[in-house]
Amino acid sequence: QVQLVESGGGSVQAGGSLRLSCAASGRTFGTLLGWFRQAPGKEREFVAAMTWSGGRTLYEDSVKGRFTISRDNAKNTVYLQMNNLGPEDTAVYYCAAAPWANPTRNAGGYNYWGQGTQITVFS
Repeated sequence: QVQLVESGGGSVQAGGSLRLSCAASGRTFGTLLGWFRQAPGKEREFVAAMTWSGGRTLYEDSVKGRFTISRDNAKNTVYLQMNNLGPEDTAVYYCAAAPWANPTRNAGGYNYWGQGTQITVFS
């Protein structure tokens, strides 16, 4: 079992930055950690993922060059640094975990989910 708790959500003006954190607990060794988001009326979509070692990352095309995923295994925490935010980034952001998995965009490949944190970007 893995428990995930996101933090760092809020409101920001377009062009601004935010950093999300996801604290993981439980059987975290070797887990793939990722971020998804869901905007109102839309399906949940993949944002980014990183392997336990940090050696492999995967990003959705729309966030490449703007978002950076990182993790601190000593703190069992994964981060999502989001720069140059736009209104299209407004969504609830979820942290997700998959034990011993390769990076994947498929939400079905993740076994554990956080409760989500709201990001609102206003112009």
